[in-house]
Amino acid sequence: MTKIARPHGLWDSPVTPASLAGDLRLGDMAWDTDGRTLVWLEGRSDLGVLVAQDSSGDGPRDVTAPDESARAEVGYGGGDVAVADGFVYYAVLRTGRLFRRALAGGPARPVTPAFGQAASPAVSPDGRWLAYVHHDEAQVDRLAVVDAEGRAWPRILAEGHDFFMQPRWSPDGRHFAWIAWDHPRMPWDGTLLYLARVERADDGWPRLAAPAVVAGGDEVAAFQPEFTPDGRGLLFVSDETGWGQISMLDLATGARRRLTSEEAEYGRPAWAQGMRTYAVAAGGDHLYAVRSDRGFGSLRRIRLADGASAPVAALEPYQDVAGLAAAPRGDALAVVASAPAIPPRVVLFDGAAGEARVVARASGERVPAAGLSRPEAITWTSTGGELAHGLFYPPASEAFEAEGAPPVVVLVHGGPTSQARAAWDPPAQFFATRGYAVLQVNYRGSTGYGRAYMMRLRGAWGLCDVEDAASGARHLGETGRADPDRAVIMGGSAGGFTVLQALETLPDAFAAGVCQYGVSNQFDMATDTHKFEVRYLDSLIGPLPEAAAMYRERSPVFGADRIRRPLALFHGADDRAVPRAQSDAIAATLARTGTPHVYHVYEGEGHGWRKRETIAHFWAAVEAFLREHVVYHVPGV
Repeated sequence: MTKIARPHGLWDSPVTPASLAGDLRLGDMAWDTDGRTLVWLEGRSDLGVLVAQDSSGDGPRDVTAPDESARAEVGYGGGDVAVADGFVYYAVLRTGRLFRRALAGGPARPVTPAFGQAASPAVSPDGRWLAYVHHDEAQVDRLAVVDAEGRAWPRILAEGHDFFMQPRWSPDGRHFAWIAWDHPRMPWDGTLLYLARVERADDGWPRLAAPAVVAGGDEVAAFQPEFTPDGRGLLFVSDETGWGQISMLDLATGARRRLTSEEAEYGRPAWAQGMRTYAVAAGGDHLYAVRSDRGFGSLRRIRLADGASAPVAALEPYQDVAGLAAAPRGDALAVVASAPAIPPRVVLFDGAAGEARVVARASGERVPAAGLSRPEAITWTSTGGELAHGLFYPPASEAFEAEGAPPVVVLVHGGPTSQARAAWDPPAQFFATRGYAVLQVNYRGSTGYGRAYMMRLRGAWGLCDVEDAASGARHLGETGRADPDRAVIMGGSAGGFTVLQALETLPDAFAAGVCQYGVSNQFDMATDTHKFEVRYLDSLIGPLPEAAAMYRERSPVFGADRIRRPLALFHGADDRAVPRAQSDAIAATLARTGTPHVYHVYEGEGHGWRKRETIAHFWAAVEAFLREHVVYHVPGV
């Protein structure tokens, strides 16, 4: 097929704003205790809908009612659902409560009172009790327990730390494990893994006895405790070696051994409740885990006896796997899997047969894989001779081609402690299929490259991220893969801060910027954000008041009059993590200085877009902005 010659950035793309707006978000999942029914969460526009599929082969069906949205709201959310004995337990948006509904049908019943926020429900092995994470109006977090029918007032299981996550009952109900940590640490800085005995009070309620820290520390992050099916071992991820590795604790002897020992990651930064990177098979002789190397993920089968590991061939087409849930019987595993050319799917893997089948899809997958871009892991030398990492997407089209180097969109992930992975990435494909090159920057401070690389951002936020974004664009120019004079920097939240900071401090590095709900005032972020992040800046910049001068230097709002490149700003009116006022102030300065800009505020949206109409408008506005200021831009004018 002869391709049509058309300038980069002007190619017709099958990845349209409307198609992105119509895609589903696939989230948390859990099995019923009989191993026959799988429940998962679908984000449909601004609704969270629980869907059930049983092993009979019947089609999936919605579990939640049309007028309720399943979504937990502790911190950044997650930990939305649990399933046991024919009932599903889930958080309902804007109620703060956990509800119980029979999978067979019928009305939902509230299990917890309307007080604070509840997340991460965990049903006891006998089905009588529900443990969960609770955050109250006084900003106090704890672990609580309630009877599974919600007939009594909840009781406190554990308290005394600023944060809790990942509560787990042992299969025999005799032990309980959880993760806790305190300000000013974030969960990837240092957490504590607790183990306690479960005793019964005189009235039969469970309580925890002799809690002890068995892993983690001030400078060691422990993540995702899981008991072995026989209740004799406790598995967890720890980064004490410099990489997130899986270990197992023998509960009888206290002996501890490592199951993995590679320069690769088996954990992820715990930005949300309910995150899982591995799952133990019901037979107890092996587990399934996601191994991440330079942004590419692969599913591994690991033997518990000796740590012997092998790739799972049926899942090799996918480069990103998340939300692992092992069936409580047999050897079945459910995951959310995707790849650069494969939108997210709920995939069910049969370990006995070695086969995988797709249960649900996030999109219609109407775009042929040949028309999509595939990333390459790249490394370059940044400021001071240090290495930086990223994923490079070349322009891709079945129908169009162009001469010369393409413009490049440098995508900066949020967090900032996070990572761009080789998953289905709508922004990357949106731009690459229009003829842009795309660089996803995993700047110094990103996860996925070892703890030392992650810690490089301590005290250096606004430096390493900015320098690596700019040097990455220069590297692509020097190697002839992109046009550095038509480089765009784009990011949201912490990535939006990097956009603003780069346009201020390196005014010639980028031709334009796109900022989504970006941090512009670090002083406000230290006082006006949610509890989860209110001390985050202590490590990224420094503690107040000692670091006040640095806060001002790295608050783009005080230097926004230096921005001269065109800038598109977008914000949600209901954003609690980065309040809208942060973008209002930048927009006011740009209007005063006459800097070309657009500013869109989306009503009913928070920290990110969920509504179909918002997503469609956002991508159409971004495309129009870049055509005007980058594609049609004449250098030097």
